[in-house]
Amino acid sequence: MSLKKTLLAAAAVVALPVLAQAQPISGLYLGAGIGGNYLDKTDMTGLPGTDPSVEFSWGYVGVLSLGWGFGNGLRAEIEGNYRSNDVSDIKQGSSLVTGARGTVTSYGAMANLLYDINLGGALGGITPYVGAGAGYIWHDWDKVGDAGTTFSGDNGNWAGQAIVGLSLPIAAVPGLAVTAEYRFMMSAGHEISTVAAPAGTAAKFDVDNVNHSLLVGLRYAFNAAPAVAAAAPVAAARTFLVFFDWSKADLTDRARQIIGEAASSRGAGVTRIEVNGFTDRSGPADYNMQLSIRRANAVAAELVRRGVPRNEIVTRGFGEENNLVPTADGVREPQNRRVEIILK
Repeated sequence: MSLKKTLLAAAAVVALPVLAQAQPISGLYLGAGIGGNYLDKTDMTGLPGTDPSVEFSWGYVGVLSLGWGFGNGLRAEIEGNYRSNDVSDIKQGSSLVTGARGTVTSYGAMANLLYDINLGGALGGITPYVGAGAGYIWHDWDKVGDAGTTFSGDNGNWAGQAIVGLSLPIAAVPGLAVTAEYRFMMSAGHEISTVAAPAGTAAKFDVDNVNHSLLVGLRYAFNAAPAVAAAAPVAAARTFLVFFDWSKADLTDRARQIIGEAASSRGAGVTRIEVNGFTDRSGPADYNMQLSIRRANAVAAELVRRGVPRNEIVTRGFGEENNLVPTADGVREPQNRRVEIILK
């Protein structure tokens, strides 16, 4: 498979879930992963005689990344990576070479674009993600050969990768998540120029670099807010609070329960019910204003369904103003994503 086809396939994978609801990361994050790496067999093309083929044992891989989440499911990151595999077998034609030895390593930097897919809690908080990346990889052969002759040398070239992963948030540490990934990484081939040891003769050959990596790791998002359970009615003020998920105006079962309690509390002397919608300060202000109105209308519709006359209800949207918890612009705060039901 050519590098161009691989990158096109990876881009197609990223494009598939664009209609899915994102589970957003907003702002700066750090990630790290370790695991096992399988390096595909390669021919040492260009050596005199029959080109030897080299097979490798499972090795290891490490990745460090620094990224930015855009709050809509998309993430961009840069990574540094390192892979290492020992030689397991060398074949000359159909014959197995005895005393095969040596180590092959790859290391470099990549730029990745990823997309988190929100499944609405269907997997208990697990969020799948897909991605693709491109960068530059150095490929280093260290004393690869047999008891008689070994080859050492390195070469750099452009590379691409595709990423499929899962993340699971750690509730006790807001912003922290465990990740599990599969990465397919290949470079555009490497020409190794070397001097064979111990003979000292010059040699040059071409090799492939195709890797399959399985990693587990940790990711920390710096702007994550703690999860907050839906609040109970504030009885003393005859005010009821209904909370919403990020960027949503859908009513949860708990929200419907609170609205039902508000409808049941409407008694003698109540002539007006104010339904005021709010958002947090993440996202554009005009979008937040419309979202706050949709939230207020959703609560009002549920009150009417529960028997409250529509002419007693006044709905208003305040957007990202009048935060319950003061925050800086761009911060996602669950307690600010609310509708207040005020009985007067």
